[in-house]
Amino acid sequence: MQVEDEGAAAPTPQSQGPSRRAVLGAGLAGAAGVSGAAPQDLFLPEEAWRERMTAPDDGKRYGWVVDTRRCFGCHACEVACKAENDVPLGKYIRQTIYHDWTRPSGAVARIMAPVSCQHCEDAPCIKACPCGALHKGAGGTVAVDYDRCSGHAACVEACPYGAIYIDPVANQAVKCHNCTHRVDVGMEPACVATCPSEALAFGDLNDPESRVSKLTAELEAVDGLAVLRPEKQTQPRMRFAVDANHPVEAWEPKLPREGESLAPEAYDVYVWREPGFGERREGGDA
Repeated sequence: MQVEDEGAAAPTPQSQGPSRRAVLGAGLAGAAGVSGAAPQDLFLPEEAWRERMTAPDDGKRYGWVVDTRRCFGCHACEVACKAENDVPLGKYIRQTIYHDWTRPSGAVARIMAPVSCQHCEDAPCIKACPCGALHKGAGGTVAVDYDRCSGHAACVEACPYGAIYIDPVANQAVKCHNCTHRVDVGMEPACVATCPSEALAFGDLNDPESRVSKLTAELEAVDGLAVLRPEKQTQPRMRFAVDANHPVEAWEPKLPREGESLAPEAYDVYVWREPGFGERREGGDA
C-alpha cells in the first residue's frame, strides 16, 4: 500500500487512504501505553492494513504441519535457521519448546515442539504495524519489508506467539519468512531440509500432491491436528500433529505471549516443568 506524504498531489479515489501522519500517529498513540495495552488497542484503522493483509494472487497457499510426535529435540532446525538468516546469539526466529509432563498412563515424558511464526490468515502484527512493513507475501507468507520497517515494535506487542524480535543492530523486526529466497527457487526452508526426523512439513496447501497437503488430509481424518491459542482467532497456517500423549495444551503455556519474544530462558532445565512465560507474568512470581 502506498501512503501519501504531506504536500503530495491529491490522491485519486483508487489510491486514497490514511495519510502517513495519521498512520504513524495512530501507531505511536497506541505504543504510548503499550505495556498494559490490549493487542487490539494497537491496531490501525482497517484501511491502513487491508491491502497488506491480502496475499498476492499467485495461486499458492503456504502452510506447515509440525509433528511433535516425531521431534526429538536435536535443535537442527534452529541451527539451520540461524545460519541461513544470520540470527544473532540470544535471538530466535524458531525455537524448540521442551516440556516434561505426566502422560495419561502415568508415565513421565518429554514433549519437544518446534515453533516459529504461525503465518496467520488474520495476522495481528500486520494490523499493528504503523509503517506498512508487515504484509502478506508469496503464498500468504507474513513478511517484513525492510525498506519500510522502522523498528517501532508494535508487531512484537501484538503477536500472540512471541514470534518476532527487534534486531539489536538494525533496529528492525525479524521473524520467519518461510525462507522465501529458497522456496522461490524450488528449495525447502532451511529448517525443513535439515530436520532429521522429518517433523516439519512445509508446502503449498493448494497442491493436493504436496507432502504438507497429504499429511494434513491424513491427520484431519483422525482429528489429529491442532493450532496454538485458537481463542486468539488468528487462523494460523501452522498446525501441530497431536495425540493423547502429545497435546498442545500441555506445552502451550511455555510459549511467549504478546510483548515477548522467543528467548534463551526457554532452555533452562529448571523451568521445563514450570508455568509458561505468560502465567508467570500474570501470577507475579516470575
